[in-house]
Amino acid sequence: MVGTVAFGSVPTPLGDMLAAVTEDGVAGIGWSGGRDGELRERLLVRLGLAEVCDPARTAPVLDELARYYAGELRVFGSPVDWRLTTPVQRRVLGTLYETVGYGEAVTYGELAARSGTGVPARAIGSIMGANPIPVIVPCHRVVAGNGLGGFSGGEGVESKRWLLTLEGYLQPMLDWG
Repeated sequence: MVGTVAFGSVPTPLGDMLAAVTEDGVAGIGWSGGRDGELRERLLVRLGLAEVCDPARTAPVLDELARYYAGELRVFGSPVDWRLTTPVQRRVLGTLYETVGYGEAVTYGELAARSGTGVPARAIGSIMGANPIPVIVPCHRVVAGNGLGGFSGGEGVESKRWLLTLEGYLQPMLDWG
């Protein structure tokens, strides 16, 4: 077995986020919903790496996530480890990561065209749903041509709406807080 993974968690307004960080970067993130153990186990199995306790490795990404949710960070600087993606997923998610900034959005069809993969727009949603590094690789910024579209993270589309409101893409609702 080559390499290790360290885990860390940070509270957010959408629930605790667990981050899996290898020597190469952030390989997985997810809202644990109070089930850190289940998410951690799924990531361990998928990564196939030994777990280590290394707070120094996880601290930078946890700090960035906390600053993002506080509205203080617009661009993540932590390196991304793409090992949990296929080549096609990597190309689509990489295009998203590199071309759609904070406060912006792109439709599924636009991302399909930008990626140059030949993946149809309807399949882009599946790639977004399989994104192992949400928020940092901002799948919440991919919307339908006629609305928000779906979202598999956190509390679903309401989490997507919250993230897009935080970034200023959507106007706050009366209950924003």
